[in-house]
This record gives sequence, structure tokens and C-alpha cells, in this order.
Amino acid sequence: MELWIPITIAAAFLQNLRSAGQKHLKSVMGTTGATFVRFGFGLPFALAFVAGLHWLAGFDLPALNATFAAWVVVGAIGQITATFLLIHLFSFRNFAVGTAYSRTEPAQAALFALIFFGERVTAGTLAAIAISVFGVMLISVAHMQITWRNLVTSVMARNALIGLASGTAFGISAVAYRAASLSLGGPNFMMQAAVTLAVVITFQTAIMAAWMLWKDRAEIGRIRRAWKPSLFTGLMGATASFGWFMAMTLQQAAVVKALAQVEMLFTFAASVFFFKEAINRIEIAGCALIVAGIVVLVLVG
Repeated sequence: MELWIPITIAAAFLQNLRSAGQKHLKSVMGTTGATFVRFGFGLPFALAFVAGLHWLAGFDLPALNATFAAWVVVGAIGQITATFLLIHLFSFRNFAVGTAYSRTEPAQAALFALIFFGERVTAGTLAAIAISVFGVMLISVAHMQITWRNLVTSVMARNALIGLASGTAFGISAVAYRAASLSLGGPNFMMQAAVTLAVVITFQTAIMAAWMLWKDRAEIGRIRRAWKPSLFTGLMGATASFGWFMAMTLQQAAVVKALAQVEMLFTFAASVFFFKEAINRIEIAGCALIVAGIVVLVLVG
């Protein structure tokens, strides 16, 4: 098994925990605060990853360059935008549809990688992306009356457009992060990923902190009061991001994000086994499609 596969699966599991933490925080603070927590409380852990690899593992620190800086800025702003839009979707009563469209990220990442870097994916990979994306979207509309009219009209709904925009921003950030990490040229994929994460999250924390000081100082107090769940969310977010960055240094961003749809299976496992929630046939079919997409990706793509 290629190394990027278990790394991606582990990152997806940790991201599921981070998302649960952010959903909880959204109930005690605003969208800006819940977005900031992912970065600000993840920063100490991101720096610790770099320090550990340098001082304990003995890996050299790579030299930063202008190309790296440019892609870091693109990726960081793209991720902030995507995260803000995704959390904003939780404010909608029918946020599930918008969330489904945000999951078009792998397909959009493949498109951006082709446009900016000429990266091509195989027919098997494209099929895997299509299968898994359709499975996720099926799950997200499982509790609606599914008709062709509803599916078509839902595309133009406000929450669907926000979801698509979120997926676009996530796709751009994924491709940018891969480009940033690769531009370092060494010493190895772990240190490249750790340094990229540390610089990215430092930049994101500074931007978000400045924005709150300028526009919403009250949010800082709400974040301070919820520091314990925020610390958990930051740890899970930083560790998941470290996994994503390592995987995307080893493999194309679109391929990594296609496998990352396994996160939905973790979500459903938690719903069934921990919260004792029932799932319907459409949701089961969606899960089966995600599994099928992953199988195609690993065996054929």
C-alpha cells in the first residue's frame, strides 16, 4: 500500500473530530470565531511538529523561497474563505445540500491542477472522483424528496451556490498547498509538509486575529471563554492538516481529496454506533458509492 493512503485515511478521521468540534463551537461563538479556532489554536501544534522533526528526528529546515510564499498566500486565503463559507452553511436550516456541493472539491482540484500545472489524472481516477462525489451528494439529500426537478433547482439555491463556492476555494487551496510544499524541494515530505503547515497557519492566524480586532472584538472574549474545546479543535485540525500536507506532497491533491471522502463513512459510523441514529436506504446507497469510489481509486486510479 502506498504511504499516502493510510496518511489520508488518518487525516480524514481527525478532520471528522475537528469538524465536530467546530460545529459545537458554532453554538457558542460566531462564524468568525469558529473559523479562527481552527488556525489560532492549531498554531502551537504546527510549530511543535516542525520542532520535533528538526530537533528530535534531525531533519534540516528547508530554505523558503518566493514561489513558496506566493502559493502559501493563495492556499491560506483560499482555505480561510472555504472554511468561513462552510461554517456559514450551518446557519441554514437545509445546510446539508450546500455541504454536499462543497464536497465537489476533488473534482474542482483536478481541474485547477490541470489548468495551473498541467497535471493529468487517469480515467480511473476521474471515475473514482465522480462515483465518490455522487455518493456524498446522495447522502446529503437523503432526507429530501428526490426528484429530477428538485435536484436541478437545488443547484441554483443560495446554500448550494455557497457550497459550490466553498468547494472551489478548498480545491484551490489544496492545489496551492501541494505546489508550496513541492517548491521547498526537501529534505523529505514530512518536513516539507510540516514547514508548509507552520507558515500557512501562522499567516492565517495573523489575518484572522487582525480581522477580529478590527471588526469583532467581542468574538475574542467568546473564544477565550471556550478555550478548552477550542484547544481540542485546534489539535485535531493541525494534526489533520499535517496529514493532508504530507499526503499531497506525495500524491496529486485531487486524488488525495477523493480518498478523503472516507470521512463521511466515519461520520455515519459515529451516528449509528455512538448516537444510535437510524440511516435510510439512500444514505446506505451513498455510503456504498463512496466505498466503491475509494476501491476504484486505490485499485485502478
